[in-house]
Amino acid sequence: MQARMAKKMTQKELATAINEKPQVIGEYESGKAIPNPQIISKMERKLGCKLPRPGKKPAAKKTGAGAKTTGRGGGTVRGAGPPKRR
Repeated sequence: MQARMAKKMTQKELATAINEKPQVIGEYESGKAIPNPQIISKMERKLGCKLPRPGKKPAAKKTGAGAKTTGRGGGTVRGAGPPKRR
């Protein structure tokens, strides 16, 4: 919403510019809809800035050499997929 308002555009003007319905813009701004990455890309191009993308987390900062980010080891998830043949 801040980027759109900085460009002095209404929801309707932005929607028309990217060939979407005004209600799509309103739902994204209010948090009622899960944003489609393709629509977010169109909005970014039109507004000239990067927008937050739900589901993508910022890169974890390491605090020292070999710092763990999750505390859980990597590897295979047990019980996922069909059983292996022996």
